[in-house]
Amino acid sequence: MGRVAVTGSSGLIGSALVAALRERGDEVVRLVRRASRAPDEVTWDPAARRLDPVTLDGVTGVVNLAGAGVGDKRWSPSRKKEILGSRVDATSTIATAVAEVDPSIRLVSGSAVGYYGDRGDEELTEDSPPGTGFLSDVVLAWEAAAQPAVDAGSPVAFIRTGIVLSPDGGAAAPLLRMARFGLAGPLGSGRQFWPWLTLADEVGAIVHLLDHPEVVGPVNLFTEPARQKDIAAAMGRALGRPAILPAPSFALRAVVGEFAGEILGGQRIIGQRLRASGFVPRHPDLDSACRWLVA
Repeated sequence: MGRVAVTGSSGLIGSALVAALRERGDEVVRLVRRASRAPDEVTWDPAARRLDPVTLDGVTGVVNLAGAGVGDKRWSPSRKKEILGSRVDATSTIATAVAEVDPSIRLVSGSAVGYYGDRGDEELTEDSPPGTGFLSDVVLAWEAAAQPAVDAGSPVAFIRTGIVLSPDGGAAAPLLRMARFGLAGPLGSGRQFWPWLTLADEVGAIVHLLDHPEVVGPVNLFTEPARQKDIAAAMGRALGRPAILPAPSFALRAVVGEFAGEILGGQRIIGQRLRASGFVPRHPDLDSACRWLVA
């Protein structure tokens, strides 16, 4: 049992993580930007970089998942500024508080495979250099914002999360909705690698890393890379629906704008730092993952 503070606790991953931590007996402190409405909530102001240090008294771990959604709105200049600023401000606030209150606190801080950019079929590990593009720049700044905790000697892990498969939302939700009507298929060429994992394994991996503070630095959170067209086909098999209707690149760009570049790009992640630390996924292959997804 421990006391874990969680930012971004109302999001897809955060809400599932809070439930999992409580189920195993941990006390959870949820950091919220609005006025607190429950005994387990504490108000903070990441935009102003304000957090009462008392909040972290007795905390053994912090999971930092705060940040504006990446794919839920078109990327206007103001939205891109919000995506970057929300992550940097939240991470800097948390890392500074950890360094000041107790550097022994375990910090598991959000990140993303967007770090690598669109790399085609190149095999990538945690030691691969960053790519180019907006999301790559965001992740570089996001991880750098945790430097106060790193400099203080805190055990900090950066969870470079891949495509999270969930029935309740996330990057794969639109594809799942189309698959239910037999409309899913290749997005663009469909050959781009998506490093996927289920929401259950995302949460399990975060809990695992909380319990293994010896694992520090970047950790790729994924089960295996698969080409996007194969993920669509696996969803179709699980639903008993065809998955052959392609979505041309120009159509995606017309619908979602600049973010289409991230959908049409991919990362062939092979780094297994998470597995090497002893983590065993609940859904180790694409078919079992998609059966869980549609169950």
